[in-house]
Amino acid sequence: MANMLSMKCRVSMGRTRSLITLTTPACVIDKRNYSDRNGSEYLHQSVVPSMHYQKSLPRLPVPKLEDTIRRYLAAQKPLLDDDHYRTTEKLAQDFQNGVGKQLHEELVAQDKNNKHTSYISGPWFDMYLSARDSVVLNFNPFMSFVPDPKTEYNDQLVRATNMICSAVRFMKTLRAGLLEPEVFHLNPAKSNTDTFKKFIRWVPSSLSWYGAYMVNAYPLDMSQYFRLFNSTRIPKHGRDELFTDDKGRHLLVMRKGHMYVFDIVDRDGNMVSPAEIQSHLKYILSDPASAPAFPLGVLTSENRDVWAGLRDKLIAAGNGETLQVVDSAIFCLCLDDEVMRDHIHTSHNMLHGDGYNRWYDKSFSIIMAKDGEAAINFEHSWGDGVAVLRFQNEIFKDTTEQPLVNPSSAAAAVDSASAVRLLQFNLDSELENGIQKAKENFDSAVSKLTIDAMEFKNGGKEQLKKSKLSPDAIAQLAFQMGFLRQYGQTIATYESCSTAAFKHGRTETIRPATIHTKRCAHAFVNQPGQHSVEQLQAMLKECSNYHGQLTKEAAMGQGFDRHLFTMRYLANSKGQALHNLYTDAAYSAINHNVLSTSTLTSPAVNLGGFAPVVPDGFGVGYGVHDDRIGCNVSSYPARNVHEFLQCVHKSLEDIFTVLKGKPLS
Repeated sequence: MANMLSMKCRVSMGRTRSLITLTTPACVIDKRNYSDRNGSEYLHQSVVPSMHYQKSLPRLPVPKLEDTIRRYLAAQKPLLDDDHYRTTEKLAQDFQNGVGKQLHEELVAQDKNNKHTSYISGPWFDMYLSARDSVVLNFNPFMSFVPDPKTEYNDQLVRATNMICSAVRFMKTLRAGLLEPEVFHLNPAKSNTDTFKKFIRWVPSSLSWYGAYMVNAYPLDMSQYFRLFNSTRIPKHGRDELFTDDKGRHLLVMRKGHMYVFDIVDRDGNMVSPAEIQSHLKYILSDPASAPAFPLGVLTSENRDVWAGLRDKLIAAGNGETLQVVDSAIFCLCLDDEVMRDHIHTSHNMLHGDGYNRWYDKSFSIIMAKDGEAAINFEHSWGDGVAVLRFQNEIFKDTTEQPLVNPSSAAAAVDSASAVRLLQFNLDSELENGIQKAKENFDSAVSKLTIDAMEFKNGGKEQLKKSKLSPDAIAQLAFQMGFLRQYGQTIATYESCSTAAFKHGRTETIRPATIHTKRCAHAFVNQPGQHSVEQLQAMLKECSNYHGQLTKEAAMGQGFDRHLFTMRYLANSKGQALHNLYTDAAYSAINHNVLSTSTLTSPAVNLGGFAPVVPDGFGVGYGVHDDRIGCNVSSYPARNVHEFLQCVHKSLEDIFTVLKGKPLS
C-alpha cells in the first residue's frame, strides 16, 4: 500500500515554528445547485458519497516512545561507527527516560484533546508554510502525463481544451459529493462491487470505515482534496498562508509570461462549452505580443520573505484586486512555446521551466508544451501526492476515453477578445528591480541542477515477485549499492510513505539504509567473489523482508521520524531547550538526506521528478514496472548524477544475475 501511495515529501526535518491547530471544511459537501446537462459534467456519479468514510477514519497513532527510540537506533546503526553509535545510544536512552518521556506524554495528551485531526497535521503544515526557501526546486515536484495514445490528440490546443474540461468535471464531481471515495482494496472482488457499495452507503458515516474494513478495504483520508481548486499559497512575512475561494469561476492561463483569465464555469455552475473554451485558448495562442519586460510570475520563485515584501508593494501600487483574481483562479494552465526534445528537457521544463511562464504558488498548474507534452507541477504545503495523483489519473482517463473536443472540432464563433482578460499590473522601479533580481536568483539556482534518467530493461516487478522479493526493496537496495560503488559510503536515505489511511495523515519516512542493505551492498560491491550465489540470494531475501517490515510500519504510522519531529516541535513551541539527542551530530546526519527517494507508478504518469533536498544529495524518482525499472534523478554540482545512474544500473545487473542463479563476474 505504501508504495502505491507514496509521493515525494520534500522537506528537511529542521524547519519548525509555533504550534497551530488545523481544521478543514473537507467533509462538507457543496450544497449549491450544480445543474448537470445530461450527466456530461460529472466524471461519474458514485453510489457512495465522496466523504462517506471521512468521519469514521481511524486516527493516526502516536507511536510508543520506546518503539520510536528502538527504530531510531536501528536506522542509525548502518550510518555510524561503533564509538559514535554508543554515544548516540546513550543520548537516546537518556532522552527516553527523561525529557522525551515528558514530551511524549504531553503530545499524547494534546492528541487526545484534538480528536478531529492528527498529531502531525498542524506541525507539518506549519513547517511547510514557515519555510522561507523558494518553493521552486525546494518543494514543488512534477508528474508528467503519458502522451494520449491517439497521437493526433497530442495537439497543444486540443489536449489543453480537453484537460480543462476534464478538470472542471472532476471539480464538479468532487464538490457534488459524487466522486468515488479513495479506497485501497485488498480484496476488490468483495469490496469494489456494486452490491457492497449499495450496502455501505446506508451504513452511517460514523461507522462506515468499519464496514469497509470487514471486507479488507481501507478508505483513505480525503481532507486535502478541497485545496486542489481555487487555492494558492500566499507569501507572508515569517509564515505563509493558504488561500481558497471556491466562488472563483475562472481559469488562469499563462503564455510567454503574460497572464490571462476567462471563465470556465458559468453563473449557474455549469461548465462553459468545450467549443468556447477552445476558442478562448486559440485566441490566447494567437496573441502576437512578445514577452513582457517584467513578467510577474518569476516573483513566486523568490525567497518567501522577499516575495512577501514585494507582494505588499504590489498591493500598495494598486494591484490588490488583480492578485486576488490570480489567487482565486480554479487552477493555472501554462502554455509553453517549446517542443520537448527528450525526457531530460521535459523534466527540466516541468520541474522549473524558465521562471517567466509559471505561478508556482498555485495549488497545481497543468503545463502544456507546444507538442502536447503535459505535466502537473504542484505546490506541496497544502497536500501530498495522493490527491494530486488521483486527479491526474482521472484527468488522463477522461481525456483519453471521453475527449470533448477532437482534432477536427471547430472552435465556437464567440467573441473571445471580450471574454478573455489580459491581466495588467502597475509596476514601479522598485518592483521592476525586484523582478529582475528574482530572475537572476532563479537562473542561478536552476543552472546548478542536473537531471539524468536511466531505464534498466533486463528485469522488473514480474521477475522479482517470482523470486518472492519486494520490487521496492530491490530498487532501494540498488540505490544503496550504487552509492557505495560510487562513493564508498552508506548514507542517510529517505523514502516517502503516505499515512493517508488515517484521518489527516500526511507522510512517514521509510529508512531504506539498514544493516541488511549495508551488509548486502558490501558483499555485492566489495566482495563479489567471497560469497556463493545462494548466500547472495539469502542476503537479498533478508533485505526484502526487512524493507517490507519498515514499509508496513511506516504506512501504519509506526515510523520514528514524525514522532521525534513532533516532540522537538513541541519543545520549541514551549521555548524549552532541546535535549542533546537533537543536537547530536548523528541526528543532524540522519536528517541530511543525501538520497531522497520517491516511487510512483501509474498508467497516467510518464515521469516524476524533484530536486535534491540537500546541496550534496540526489533526488531519486523511480518506478518498478513489470519488465523494467526506471529512474529520473537530479543532482547539484557536488554529486555526479550520470555516474550514479551507471552505478545503479550495474547494481541491478548484478542483482538480476544472482537471481538467475549465476555467479558475479
